[in-house]
Amino acid sequence: PTTYENAIVCVVFSLIFLLGTVGNSLVLAVLLRSGQVGYNTTNLFILNLSVADFFFIIFCVPFQATIYSLEGWVFGSFMCKAVHFFINLTMYASSFTLAAVSVDRYLAIRYPLRSRELRTPCNAVVAMVIIWGLSLVFAGPYLSYYDLIDFENSNVCVPGWEEHDRKVLDTCTFVFGYVIPVLIVSLSYTRTIKYLWTAVDPLDGMSESKRAKRKVTKMIIIVTVLFCICWLPYHVVILCYLYGDFPFNQTTYAFRLLSHCMAYANSCLNPIVYALVSKHFRKGFKKVFSCILSKKGRNKVHVVNAANTVPGFEAGSTEVSQMNEENGRQNEREMVNRPHAEPQDATMNITVPFQNQP
Repeated sequence: PTTYENAIVCVVFSLIFLLGTVGNSLVLAVLLRSGQVGYNTTNLFILNLSVADFFFIIFCVPFQATIYSLEGWVFGSFMCKAVHFFINLTMYASSFTLAAVSVDRYLAIRYPLRSRELRTPCNAVVAMVIIWGLSLVFAGPYLSYYDLIDFENSNVCVPGWEEHDRKVLDTCTFVFGYVIPVLIVSLSYTRTIKYLWTAVDPLDGMSESKRAKRKVTKMIIIVTVLFCICWLPYHVVILCYLYGDFPFNQTTYAFRLLSHCMAYANSCLNPIVYALVSKHFRKGFKKVFSCILSKKGRNKVHVVNAANTVPGFEAGSTEVSQMNEENGRQNEREMVNRPHAEPQDATMNITVPFQNQP
């Protein structure tokens, strides 16, 4: 690739990294700040998905950017193995979590009363533990899959297994990390859509109810289609390389780069699809920014007060600082206890993709 192409790659990967880290960080901040994440199964799964996406962006994008912009691998043998392990670990965790969310949403909408005993926070935590346990099992072989070799006076991080073993592992990754989760998601959301459009609803005559139903259906379709589209080219490139004819030329290089960018972009899109479509989350989003800005304002006031103290009177200076801190804490307690503060239940369903959560 030319210098111009390297610059484009760096810009694209930088945007993916920035959007992914900021987007998933905001989702985590809103969820954890609301204090309701431990009381709602959907919020727990969204939290798990955001954690997986966040670490996927952190451990994947910066290193993959160097692969496309530098001549060789510059991070050593250990990072060669560790990076690809974390890439596959978080990929599995994301796909398994999406499948779990689809089943959770189907049960919540189709059987809102009978599924309450199953859809408990405790069971959701157990499901999250199983998700990460299975992800570790499936991603574990990648700790030995990649090796650092010398190629034309440069170190490159490439698969070191025999071709047959590589075919077995990569095929298993495609089946268990993509095909099975997509089948679960497709089946769950298809049955959900069918129920939403055919169920007898006492409020069906109300235009607001119809709009809510269409909004939920639209979001379900977006979630399913985005996941399938973003990850399919990534797996197709690997399978074509192992089972078909995949020559190394400018066309295949561009297609490989595009497949990686699309897969990484999925972790940027998930916060938008699962969170920002909700007006309740947008309120939480604004609260996070308001909290950050208010803290900066209090810090500036504290610095100004400290600067205006008389030099040489260390004791007086200390008392002023302590009084400012005490007043700040008192103001915070008063703000929390103000009667016009927004009710806590406004954040109950901050990131619930379906606002009619039972």
